[in-house]
Amino acid sequence: MPHGRMSVVSAPQPPSPTDGTDPADDEPGHDGAVPGYDAGPVVRASLARQSFLRLLGASATTVEPGHVVVELPWREDLCQQNGFVHAGVLTSVADSACGYAALTLMPEGSDVLSVGFTVNLLSPGLGDRFRADARVLRSGRTLTVCRAEVTALRDGHPDKAVAAMQATMITR
Repeated sequence: MPHGRMSVVSAPQPPSPTDGTDPADDEPGHDGAVPGYDAGPVVRASLARQSFLRLLGASATTVEPGHVVVELPWREDLCQQNGFVHAGVLTSVADSACGYAALTLMPEGSDVLSVGFTVNLLSPGLGDRFRADARVLRSGRTLTVCRAEVTALRDGHPDKAVAAMQATMITR
């Protein structure tokens, strides 16, 4: 390079999973349910193999393309020192619901891992049971962005949002 001249080379940036430029948008199966594939049994079998979720007592109550609900009963051994369900428990259930919602839109034989998430704790975890309702916001070839709301359910009381998560999942 001649003296006094500088050349800057920028590496091409990968498309963001939420900016509408992912080339997977135009491929079949990446904008919704994979045709002819029912992910319900796969999700339920995978959840059953997760020893941590079994330990918590969590179960999938809804499995639809791009939407999974995981429920958790209140138990004293899942609480923190003030008697509220521990934030780590609520986060784990929300993370699993997001991961499985993403898996429902991935090609058959795929697996899913969390890449990252943000959790906002909205209210103490006080309820008879908890419902993590997760939906896919954007499904791409490699990354899927999901959102979950965790709600506390108590007999005789209105449902109360206790946590919100936005998560990014990767296809394996």
